[in-house]
Amino acid sequence: MIINKMLLNDAYHISKWKYDEPYTLYNFDDSPEDIQELMDGSYFRVQLNNELIGFLCFGYNAQVPDGRAAGLYNDNGKNFIDFGLGMKPDLCGHGNGLSFVQAGLEFAIKRFKPKFVRLSVATFNIRAISVYSRIGFSKEQTFFNNETEFLIMKYEV
Repeated sequence: MIINKMLLNDAYHISKWKYDEPYTLYNFDDSPEDIQELMDGSYFRVQLNNELIGFLCFGYNAQVPDGRAAGLYNDNGKNFIDFGLGMKPDLCGHGNGLSFVQAGLEFAIKRFKPKFVRLSVATFNIRAISVYSRIGFSKEQTFFNNETEFLIMKYEV
C-alpha cells in the first residue's frame, strides 16, 4: 500500500463514497466543507495498485466531537496521536481490514513517533473493533455522540 498526501481529485471521490446501513454515519455529505476538511493536511490517501482504496486522518479530524467536548482526548503530556481511517465501501467486509489498518498504524508511528495511537469507533462496528483488537489496540472507554455509542481504543507503541 502506498500512503501519500491527499489530492483534490481523491478528496472528491472520497466525499462521494456511500456506506450501507448501519455504517452510514461514516459517510461524507459531498459538501465544499467536506472537501476542505479532506484537503486540510490531516488526511492522506491510500492506494493499492494505483487504485484509491481508502484514507487515513490524524489529530483533530480523527476525534469525535462529543468526545472532544467531554475532554476525552486531553493527553496530559502522554504523547497520543489520534488516528482515523476509512476504506472504500466496496472493499469493506471482505477481509481487507487487517492489512489496511496495519499499514495505517505503521505510517502513523513512523510519521508522528507517538507513545500511543488512539482511535474512536462506533460500538456497533464489530468488524472494525475485532481488527483493532487483533492488532493490539486495547478498549479504553465509551461515550455517546448523537445517540451513537463510541469506544476509544489505544495502541501502545
